[in-house]
Amino acid sequence: MYQRTRENLANTLGVDPSPELSAVHVALLRGELGRPSEHRRTNVRAELTSFVGKDADVAAVRELTAEHRLTTLIGPGGSGKTRLATETARTLLDDLPDGAWLVELAAVGADGDVAHATLAALGLRDALLGEAPSDAEPTDRAVAAVRDRAMLLILDNCEHVIESAAAFAHRMLGECRRLRILATSREPLGIIGEALWPVAPLALPAEDADPDEIASSPAVRLLRSRAGAVRKDLVADARTLSTMARICRALDGMPLAIELAAARSRTLSLDQLAHRLDDRFRLLTGGSRTALPRHRTLRAVIDWSWELLTDAERTVLRRLSVFSGGASLEAAERVCAGGAVGTGQVLDLLTALTEKSLVLAEGDRAPRYRMLGTVKEYAEQRLAEAGEAEPTRRAHLACFTELAAAAEPHLRRAGQLEWLAVLTAEHDNIGAAMRGALAAGDADGAMRLAAAAGWYWWLGGHKAEGNELIMAAVALPGEVPAETRALVYAFVVQFVTSGQQGDQYRAAEWIHRAYAISRGVRSRHPALEFVVPLERMLHAPDAFLPALEPLLAHEDPWVCAMARLHLGKTRIMLGHAGRDADAHLEAALTEFRALGERWGIAFARTELAERLAVRGDFAGACAHYEQAVAVVTEVGAIEDAVRMRSLQAQLYWLLGDAESSAAAMAEAQRYAERAAWPNVLAELALAQAELARWNGDAAQAHRQLDLATALLGDDAGRAIVRAILQDLLGYLATDHDEARTHRIAAFRAASEAGHAPLIARALVGTADLALRDEQYEQAARLLAASARVRGLPDRSQPDVARIEQAARHHLGAARFTEATQEGTRADWRDLAARTLPG
Repeated sequence: MYQRTRENLANTLGVDPSPELSAVHVALLRGELGRPSEHRRTNVRAELTSFVGKDADVAAVRELTAEHRLTTLIGPGGSGKTRLATETARTLLDDLPDGAWLVELAAVGADGDVAHATLAALGLRDALLGEAPSDAEPTDRAVAAVRDRAMLLILDNCEHVIESAAAFAHRMLGECRRLRILATSREPLGIIGEALWPVAPLALPAEDADPDEIASSPAVRLLRSRAGAVRKDLVADARTLSTMARICRALDGMPLAIELAAARSRTLSLDQLAHRLDDRFRLLTGGSRTALPRHRTLRAVIDWSWELLTDAERTVLRRLSVFSGGASLEAAERVCAGGAVGTGQVLDLLTALTEKSLVLAEGDRAPRYRMLGTVKEYAEQRLAEAGEAEPTRRAHLACFTELAAAAEPHLRRAGQLEWLAVLTAEHDNIGAAMRGALAAGDADGAMRLAAAAGWYWWLGGHKAEGNELIMAAVALPGEVPAETRALVYAFVVQFVTSGQQGDQYRAAEWIHRAYAISRGVRSRHPALEFVVPLERMLHAPDAFLPALEPLLAHEDPWVCAMARLHLGKTRIMLGHAGRDADAHLEAALTEFRALGERWGIAFARTELAERLAVRGDFAGACAHYEQAVAVVTEVGAIEDAVRMRSLQAQLYWLLGDAESSAAAMAEAQRYAERAAWPNVLAELALAQAELARWNGDAAQAHRQLDLATALLGDDAGRAIVRAILQDLLGYLATDHDEARTHRIAAFRAASEAGHAPLIARALVGTADLALRDEQYEQAARLLAASARVRGLPDRSQPDVARIEQAARHHLGAARFTEATQEGTRADWRDLAARTLPG
C-alpha cells in the first residue's frame, strides 16, 4: 500500500519514485526545493503520547491523500481529526520534496484570513515569495510562495472559517498544481473533487466480549495507556477491564473524552469514574494546560460546535435529544418542528447538523438520525435551558403513542412481521416516551401508550420491560378513559398470569378490576372480549368454558381462534381432555395459520405437542415444537423458545437420541442467556433437573433445583411451583421418610392449584412412594387414577412406565388389571390419602 501511495505522489509531483534516490535529493537536483524555514521540511511537532487504535485510518487517509489533491477529515470535536492528520503527514514526508506544513486555524477569528495563517505556518521569507510584491494580498503571496512546490498543507480546524477556508483551498489548488491539502473540519469544505474521510470514534468492545477482547479493543487500549501514565497501581484483571469497557462505551469511544477520563483517574477509582459519568460535563474538566481552550473540558468541545450553529440548527439539535435510539425523518419532523422551525425545514437542518458532525445519519433506504451520547446529553441540557423540555416530551409521547396504536391491530394479522419491524426500530423511543410520561406523572399519557404498546411488548419478546412499564403506569393517579384503563388492566392480567409460574391471586385482583371497568365500555378491543370469561372462571372454573363458546362466532377471526385455543387448553387443565380438546387445538392452529398470526400458531403448536407427547408420539411432538420455535424466534419472542427447546430436549431423550437432546438443551440455554423474562431461567433449570434425574445424576438434579429455587425467590412458594419442586425432590430423596414428606407437600400443592395435569403428576409421584412401600396394588390404582384425572395415561413421563412395569411384575397381569380398574373407579383423593396419611 505504501509503495503504491509513493508512486501516486511521485507521478503527480514529477519525482522519480526510485528508492535509491530520495525524494529530497531529486527535488534538490531539479532546483525545486525553496527550503522554507531553512532546512526544516515540516512544522508538525513530535507527540508525547502514542497514537492508539488508528493504524488502519492512517493507511486509508494516506491512500486518499495520494489519490486526491484535497482530502478532508470530518468528525465531531474530540474525535482525533488533528492527530490523524499529523500522523498521516509524517508517513508521507519521504514522498513530499517540500514537506508537510500544519496550518492551525483554531486561533483565527471567524473573519480571519486563512492565507495569513498559512504564510505564518510556512515561515517563508519575503525573498522567497517569488513574483508577489510585499504589499500583495495574502492569498496572492501564498500562491506565489507555493506555486511550484511539491508539498502538503494541513488546514486544521476549518469549521469556524469554513467559507474562507474553502475559497483559499480552491484558489491554492487551482494555481499550485503540485500542492495537496489535508483539511480537518467538523463539516466538509464543499469543493468539487474533495475526498472525505469520516473520523469515527475508537472501536468499542462488544457487550459479550471476554477480557482479552476487551483489552485489545482500541478504546480500552487508549484508556489503559493514558490512565496507566497517571497511576501506577492500575491492574488489568477481568473486573477492571469490564469497568474500562463501561467507561469507554459511556463516552462513545471518543478519544478526547477518554483522555479526559484518564486524567480524572488520578484522583478517582475507575469504579467511581464509571458511576459519575452521568454528570460528564462537570467531571471531565482536567485537560492539558497546553491544549486549545476548547479541548480542556468536555463541555468546551461541544460549546465550540454549538456556537457555530444557526438558531434554527440549535432548535432542531436540542429537540432531537428527546429521542432514544435515533429518529426517523417523519418522527423528527413531527417532534422537532414548531415555532420558527417549519416542518419542511427539518430535513435541511438535519442535513446541516449531519454535515457538521453533530448528528449521525445511519441507514441507506430510510436514514435514522441520532447523536453520540455526549452530544445528546449536552443537547438535553440546552433543551431544559430553553424551557422546551416538557412540550418536546409531550410531542415525542404523542408521536410514538400514535405509531404504536396504528401498528397494534396489524400485530394480530399477516402483516405482523412488517409492523413488528417498525415498532422494533422505535423500541427505545417507545420505552423513552413511557418513562418520560411516568417521570412527569402523566397518567393519561402513560396509560394510552401502555394500551397501544402492551401487545407489542408481549409479542415482540419484551415481556419483562413491558410488565415493568405497565405496572408503573397503572400505579399513577389521574383521570384516564375507561376503555384505556380496562385494556391496560387486561394486559396486566396477561403479564401477571405468565410471570414466574403465574400468580393466580394477583391475577384475580386485576381480572376483577378489568371486569368492573369494561362493563361500561362500548368499543371492544379483542383483549377485552376475554375479561368476562375470566371473571366467571374466578367464581366457578367450569363456567369459563360456556363463557368462551359465544366468542367462537365473534366478528374478529383472531378472537375466534384465541377462544378456540383456550377452550382446548382449559378442557385439558380441568381434566376434560377428550377428543374435543384436541379438535379445538387443531382448529385454532388452522385459524391462526389463515390469519398469519405467528404467536397464535406457536401457542397452538405447543399445546398440540404436549398432547402428542402425553400419548407417546414423541417424534410428532418434536416436529410441532420445531415449527413453534421457528415462528416465535421470527417475531423475537425468544423467552417462549426456551421452554419449547427444553421440553424438546426431554422428548429427544425419550426417543433415545442423546445427541439431539443435548443440542436442544444447549440452544435453550443460549436463548435463556438473551432473555429477560424472570421465569425463563427458572423453567430451564427445572427442565435440566428433570433430565439429570432421568439420567441418574442426582447431584446435578439437586444443583439445578437449588438454582431454580434461588431464581424464583418468593415465587417458589406458589402452589404450582411448590408442586413441581416437591415432586422432583420426592423422586430424588433416598430416605423413605424424606420422600414421604415431599410427596405430601407435592400433593397438597397440586390440589391447591387445581390443575388436572399437575394433580395427575402428583398422583404418579404418590404411586412411586407406594412402590417403595411395596404396595404394588396401590401403585397400580394410583397410576389409573392419574390417567383418569388427566384424561389419558402420560407416556411422556418415564416414571409411569417404570412403576407400571414393576407393579405388573409383582402382581401378575390379572391382578394388575383388577387393581387398575379399581383405581379408575375410586376417588383420587381417597387413594392418595391411603398412601399419604396426615
